[in-house]
Amino acid sequence: MPHDDRLFLITGATGKTGRGALEFLLEGGHRVRAMVHREDERSRALAEAGAEVVVADLHDLDGMTTALRGVTGAYFCHPILPGLVESTVIFAQAATEAGVRSVVNMSQISARREAGSNAARQHWLCERLLDRTDLLTAHIRPTFFAEWLKFWWEKRDGEGYLRLPFGEGRHAPIAAADQSRVIAALLLEPEAHDRAAYPLSGPVELNHDDIAKAMSAELGHPVHYEPISVEEFSASGLEKGADAHLVQHLGKVAIDYRDGVFAGTNDLVERIGGRPPLSVGQFVRDNRADFETSGPRFVPAP
Repeated sequence: MPHDDRLFLITGATGKTGRGALEFLLEGGHRVRAMVHREDERSRALAEAGAEVVVADLHDLDGMTTALRGVTGAYFCHPILPGLVESTVIFAQAATEAGVRSVVNMSQISARREAGSNAARQHWLCERLLDRTDLLTAHIRPTFFAEWLKFWWEKRDGEGYLRLPFGEGRHAPIAAADQSRVIAALLLEPEAHDRAAYPLSGPVELNHDDIAKAMSAELGHPVHYEPISVEEFSASGLEKGADAHLVQHLGKVAIDYRDGVFAGTNDLVERIGGRPPLSVGQFVRDNRADFETSGPRFVPAP
C-alpha cells in the first residue's frame, strides 16, 4: 500500500535519470505517473512495474495540462535539443494551473548567464523562470554523466580509446542511478530544498588519463585517452547526425571543462540520496557489457 496519496509525475520516464527516479519512488510505495512520448515496449515495462503511463509532449500545453492533473510533485527533464525555454514556460503554466506543489528541474553544471553554450544559458534562464513561480523548486546541476563514457568509447584491436576534446580538465563522473536517487529524495521532501541549486558529482575528481586508468583496471586491457580538438569532435558529431544545437553545446562545454567549470566534488549525493555515489571503477564493473563494443558517438582516429 502507498505511504500517502501523493502522485508524482516523471517526465522523460524512459530516460536514464527518469526511469531510475520512477523505480525508487515505486519501491517506496508511492504513486507515480510516467510521461512518455509514445507507447512501446519501454512504456509497457513502466506500466508493468506499477506506474500510470501517460503519452504527452513537453511542447504541448494541452498534453502537459492532462499529464499534470492531480500531481503533487514533478521531475522536469528536457533533452539537449531545441525548445527548452518554450517547454519550461508550458510546464510552469500547466503546473500552476493544476496546483502542483513542487518540481525538481534537471539543469547542468555549466548553466550560467555568461555560458557560451546556448543550451547552458537557456538552462540558467529556465532556472530563473521556475524560481519565480509558486512551485517549491530544486535544480540539479550534474557534471558529466558516467554514462557518457559509453557513448564516446571506442573498442579497437582489443584496446579502449577515449578521443575527446577535454584537454587536462577534471571532473568527478556521476552515474545516472545516483542522480535518480537524489531526484526521488527531493520529490519526497521538497520543503528543505526550495530554490536550491545542487551541483551533483561522483566521489573522486579525475582527468581523462585517470579515468582511462580506472577503466583499464576494471576491463583488464589498455585504455587510452587521446585529446583531440573541439573542431574535430564537433565535425564528427555532425557527420554522425547529431543535432546542431547539441553539437554547439558540446563544443562550448568542452572549453568550459578545460577552464575548470566541471571540476570539483562534494557529498550531496550521499547527503540527499542516502548512499555514496559510484566510482568510475564501480560504474564500469556494473556496465561491463557496454564496453565490449564501441559506443555510438566515438570519434574515429584519422
